[in-house]
Amino acid sequence: MASEPTFTVGIEEEYLLVDRASRDLAADPPEAAFNACKALLGEKVTHEFLRCQIEVGTSVHPDIASARAQLAHMRTCLSEATEPFGVAPIAASTHPFAEWDRLVHTDRARYNALADDLKMVVARLVICGMHVHVGIDDDNLRIDLMQQLSYFLPHLMALTTSSPFWRGNETGLKS
Repeated sequence: MASEPTFTVGIEEEYLLVDRASRDLAADPPEAAFNACKALLGEKVTHEFLRCQIEVGTSVHPDIASARAQLAHMRTCLSEATEPFGVAPIAASTHPFAEWDRLVHTDRARYNALADDLKMVVARLVICGMHVHVGIDDDNLRIDLMQQLSYFLPHLMALTTSSPFWRGNETGLKS
């Protein structure tokens, strides 16, 4: 009888910071809001390319349940830490009426290089995601699973499409 495979899981999640009153993106939120998050989550929270974005990353977990519990805790911490600054994190791939050309990128060497190299291409990427990292010890099983996954790639791509709205306009077909 084959033994159950072992794996580890870690999750990264990016959020948009919105103004709690207008629900618009917080184009340039106060650094104090990020510092409040950092005080609660330490190195588990980081800046993203745009100042209106923030990212968290869980520890490596032996199962999905414990990773989910830590992620839920992190979401609560972000919400509570940003509230006094009038902003709130939202987990959304895109924002329905964001104006990308008024946003500010984070002043870090890596992001400054991206902004300089890619200009408008990267400035327009007002997108966030969730990244689930799965570690599988067994080399053969990992290769087999990756080959099986190729069948599901079109389905996964369909699930990762962005908002039906961009800059306040519908992006899809009207029925």
